Amino acid sequence: MPREEGPATKSDTPQARADQRRFAFIFGFLYFVQGIAEPTEGLIAQPVRSLLRSWGHDAAGIGAFVAVLSIPWMIKPVYGLLTDFVPVFGSRRRSWLIIWTAATALALSLLWLFPPQHGGTTTLLLMLLVPTVGVAFTDVVVDALMVEEGQPRGITGTLQSVQWGAMYGAMILTGWLGGYLSARGMQTTGFIICALTATSSFVLAWVMVKEPPIERPKGTARAAAKALLTAAMHPAVLGVGVFLFLVNFNPFGSSVRYVHMTDHLGLGEELYGTMVSVQAVAAVAAAAVYGWICRRVSFKILIHGCIAGAIFCTLCWWALDSARSALIIALIYGFLLMLTSLVQLDIAARYVPPAVAATCFALLMSLCNLAASLSEAVGGTLYTAWGETMGADGSFNTLVGVGAGFTALCWLVVPWLSRLSVAEAPEEITAPLSPDHPAPTPPSEPQEPEEPTEA
Repeated sequence: MPREEGPATKSDTPQARADQRRFAFIFGFLYFVQGIAEPTEGLIAQPVRSLLRSWGHDAAGIGAFVAVLSIPWMIKPVYGLLTDFVPVFGSRRRSWLIIWTAATALALSLLWLFPPQHGGTTTLLLMLLVPTVGVAFTDVVVDALMVEEGQPRGITGTLQSVQWGAMYGAMILTGWLGGYLSARGMQTTGFIICALTATSSFVLAWVMVKEPPIERPKGTARAAAKALLTAAMHPAVLGVGVFLFLVNFNPFGSSVRYVHMTDHLGLGEELYGTMVSVQAVAAVAAAAVYGWICRRVSFKILIHGCIAGAIFCTLCWWALDSARSALIIALIYGFLLMLTSLVQLDIAARYVPPAVAATCFALLMSLCNLAASLSEAVGGTLYTAWGETMGADGSFNTLVGVGAGFTALCWLVVPWLSRLSVAEAPEEITAPLSPDHPAPTPPSEPQEPEEPTEA
């Protein structure tokens, strides 16, 4: 199993605490912006679905749109290879962060200035692809920095809880605001709000992200391709990848919930947005809880708890029948989903080799995104098809059971996962790095859990 969080001897000095606070602020702020600006789940997620529904699209059509829009999240290993092996202006991380936060802000501004006309589904999709790539690329760079700085210090779980707490903190606002804009036909206003928040992440990357200069290595293309293949075939990456795919392939997705609640149950756009905000409040609480328990609970228990929590939070939707039940379910679902998500992310962060953190972490996260995107498309199609024979309620409830069943398959992978060790970077992966700036390597022996810090 991967090493636990630690060590206390490195995390209880004034400088270590100051560094941890600085990392927490930077990563938390960038994830907060991502929670607002990300097109598939951020502020404009509900307004975009609302536009599509007003243009005559059903659950299958909306699910297919979201699945295609999510493609940039499935090719994250490409971004990882670029930031690992292709420095820009002497920087592996900072320059890419500046480029893509700027691109995201510009693309969203243009979308606000020149919104697509009624029925312009293809135009809307094409215009949203650039900010989706921008946020996905930024996510890869931030995760790489998190692994590089957090793994040697044994604080990956702490940083993950800060990042995701910040993201869901943003969603408290975006859930309510997204519902407000959708209910009043102000969907395009969300584009300029997201553009402004993306601009703030550009400013932070320019001012606060520091990185020592590095020369572009020779043989980059060949080395990068070899690195991706080697990373993909590593037993630790394979085992964690299978686990993450299964836990994220849930045909009972957000598009199904949105259409069922707004169309069939008639609960309205604002209630749906409020439900998303309530879910985010619960998720923030869960992130704070995980920041405490990740250093005190064994990793084996966390993995089993992740699976059980994911199953239970899916089955909760069987109780949906009114506005009151929707809000209660949102609290339970948001809390458990956040805990299970953080366990998944911590599994990935503890296994990947820091030398190629962006590539390996992005590869694992791409599997998560591929599973989620496929489940959106499959779920929307099944909901529409089954609704013709068993009715909307029967279709919805059947998808809840199917989603929980897929998650239960994760228990078949746990014995394999428990036999894995930390993915030390092979020589063929680390070779392309400049010898003057070697990548950090994790300690070889497990370390004791860290003591709580002020961050």
